[in-house]
Amino acid sequence: MSGDERHLELPFTGPATFFKAPHVPALELHRTGGRFDVGILGVPFDFAVGFRPGARFAPAAVRAASGRYAVPPSGYYDFETDSYSLGGARLVDAGDVDVAQLETAESHDRITAAARALRAAVALPLFVGGDHSVSYPLLRAFDEVRRLHVVQLDAHLDYSDSRNATRWANSSPFRRAVEALPELVNVTVVGLRGVRADPEAFAAARSRGHELIAARAVHAAITDVVDRLPKGENVYLSIDVDALDAAELPGTGSPEPEGLSYGQARDLVVATVRRNELVGVDLMELAPELDPTGRSALLSARLLAETLEAWWRVRAE
Repeated sequence: MSGDERHLELPFTGPATFFKAPHVPALELHRTGGRFDVGILGVPFDFAVGFRPGARFAPAAVRAASGRYAVPPSGYYDFETDSYSLGGARLVDAGDVDVAQLETAESHDRITAAARALRAAVALPLFVGGDHSVSYPLLRAFDEVRRLHVVQLDAHLDYSDSRNATRWANSSPFRRAVEALPELVNVTVVGLRGVRADPEAFAAARSRGHELIAARAVHAAITDVVDRLPKGENVYLSIDVDALDAAELPGTGSPEPEGLSYGQARDLVVATVRRNELVGVDLMELAPELDPTGRSALLSARLLAETLEAWWRVRAE
């Protein structure tokens, strides 16, 4: 079967890999002797949630959904600009981290090791969780990146010092990250809302100079919000799918009303990519079994596809 024909396979034909990319486990990528443009790693860990679990199943769901957005040899065609993007891009599915379930420290070490291996082999690493706690061990793999800035799309701050006597929950990953990584200079959070805010966490984030932007600000004037995004920085983009409105993406453990539309989330992602040097991306908190329609997984895969497309266009300029 020719390469062109393989790209014309139906979305549901297998084996299922991220965007129908070839599968090479992260810890074996060094044996390939080549370098890929994009590598995608699954992190099926959701043992740190305080409400509804299920994000451990997200990597498999996004793999299946992403078959609809497999990149053809010529790339995605944009009819509005009559142009192509991602043509010839070398993608690899780096498999899943073999997490240690209830052994948090061991799981974190395995996640960091796999992320480092992926970074060594690809220009842009992309991670699909899992609950948001795993952003912390992922960020540890970027500890040498100078002046790292996190842009976080999220309904929740995820900056609590501890919850229910644990410091490693999905409500604390960025608190742990700024404590551990001297080069992580700032965090910009967009999409905040809800009635369960932790005042200590917000005070701590403000005292450190983090940029905290409510979803209402995006609804009022997204162009003003774009102006508040970092510019010219090394950016790690962390997308919690609960940043989107629950009516649009219901498959998440802690949904909140009045969230971002898909278009707003995409435009914020594209603006972030265009304004900065993107060093890594994660997508977290998709709980696919909470949405039996499959819509949430499809939207997640689509948002990742558009993130890659934006990055590729900037890279080609």
